[in-house]
Amino acid sequence: MRLLNMGLAATRGAIGFGAGLLLAGKFKRERRKVLGWTLFLSGLASTIPIAVHVFGKKDASASAH
Repeated sequence: MRLLNMGLAATRGAIGFGAGLLLAGKFKRERRKVLGWTLFLSGLASTIPIAVHVFGKKDASASAH
């Protein structure tokens, strides 16, 4: 399960990175900067719950033994 969660997070990152590369030349520099920071921060915010879920389960199972 942990590997699956990490894989999902990695694919989400790859999708965002690829979309950024595809759209990079279509926007002016300032607009690109705003979009880049928005995507970066929203990706970061959505990664935190995944990390808590993945690492939280590890801690909970270790304390049960």
